[in-house]
Amino acid sequence: MRVVMKFGGTSVGSADAIRQVARIVAESRREHEVVIVVSAMNAPDLRTTDTLIAAARAAAEGDGEATALAAPRLLDLHMQVAAELVSAEEREALAPELRGMLDYMSDLSRSIAVLGELTPRALDLFSGLGERLNARLIAAVLRSAGVAAQAVDATGLIVTDERYGAASPLMAETRERSRERLLPLLAEGVVPVVTGFIGATRTGVPTTLGRGGSDYSCAILGAVLDADEVWFWKEVDGVLTTNPKVVPEARTLPRLTYSEMAELAYYGANVLHPKTVLPLVQRRIPIRIRNTFNPDHPGTLISAEESAGAAKAVTAIKDVSLITVGGPGMLGVAGVAARIFGAVARAGANILLISQASSEQSVCLAVPRAEAPAAVAELRHELAGEFSAHNVEHIDVQDPVVIVALVGSGMRGTPGIAGRLFGAMGAAGINVIAIAQGSTENNISLVVAAEEGDRAVRVIHQSFGL
Repeated sequence: MRVVMKFGGTSVGSADAIRQVARIVAESRREHEVVIVVSAMNAPDLRTTDTLIAAARAAAEGDGEATALAAPRLLDLHMQVAAELVSAEEREALAPELRGMLDYMSDLSRSIAVLGELTPRALDLFSGLGERLNARLIAAVLRSAGVAAQAVDATGLIVTDERYGAASPLMAETRERSRERLLPLLAEGVVPVVTGFIGATRTGVPTTLGRGGSDYSCAILGAVLDADEVWFWKEVDGVLTTNPKVVPEARTLPRLTYSEMAELAYYGANVLHPKTVLPLVQRRIPIRIRNTFNPDHPGTLISAEESAGAAKAVTAIKDVSLITVGGPGMLGVAGVAARIFGAVARAGANILLISQASSEQSVCLAVPRAEAPAAVAELRHELAGEFSAHNVEHIDVQDPVVIVALVGSGMRGTPGIAGRLFGAMGAAGINVIAIAQGSTENNISLVVAAEEGDRAVRVIHQSFGL
């Protein structure tokens, strides 16, 4: 079986964590062909990517020595791990390689300081250096542990467009280059250690894939290499039925569908963002979320295959504002909803939930609380004429509120789910302010007062036996 694995965050944040990564890879390699994708190394007091970006921005403000001052700390961070986990021979080769990469960035900082400008293209060079440093360190750790491994920069694998900072892959060319480079290594029994987050244009100019880029890198490579499964190693045993800080008895879900994963990610659960794993979903490649620090746990398998059970999980978004636009003149008037949503979009607010009754006399929508003032101001401007004519009579804001969502693809077509949900809320004396359910029936969302949010989650979790 061919498996592409991604290690990020706390999985590569210390010598102990990287030692565990090496054990997992060595064990997995006995049964599978393994490609691993790694993020930058982030210690509690020194986050590599943040440090490099801060140095680049300082250079643009005229401090050309910012990177040179940070470079020894970054080199020391990686070489301290090497001192514990890498053989003396490997360390002799690793130190000058890492130092050379940092020296290049220090020279680039001085050039940026002279120019007084940090272009997106230059910023991508800084942003992706942490992954390049860490891939070389982890490859050396693996070789020192007796596992044949080779660091591979994704700049030679993932071909992207030229949108620096948020590049998109060109999948056909990426497939050709990745298979040409990685399949021979796998055939030789070598574990490729690939840099997450970065790619390059057709002409070889480095780019970054934006937020969630390392997960995206892993998904891209899993898709183009026709992986049998893709494993994302995290610090939890998979996807839980709810937040364990709210419900201590929350358990790991053994299986989820792609659509359930998307719903839970949207509502803030600790699960993969659907955009970052879209290449896998499109090819129906199973995804597994596992715990780096508890590798014997099977984790959560995410696939197209549905599993037993109607409701699977309950989650919540906190610190939300509920905006209601209402008035008798909205009844039967075409285009009012479009104008409302257009105004909110111009304000840059993200709409989390929408609800409208068939009377058409009001529309309510939920947005992050920090974005509500701008949304309300834009709505008042857009609907000024309707206010004058008394067609719209009020724009009310209720905050803070919490959106609570019950998720499960098995709810589709199952009678009584909504009744059971709202019956539980009524029995607990929790007032439901607004309700939304899409036609897919994968998600029933409700809005409650902020002080009732955690209790609502606990009541629903208990009521559905999650």
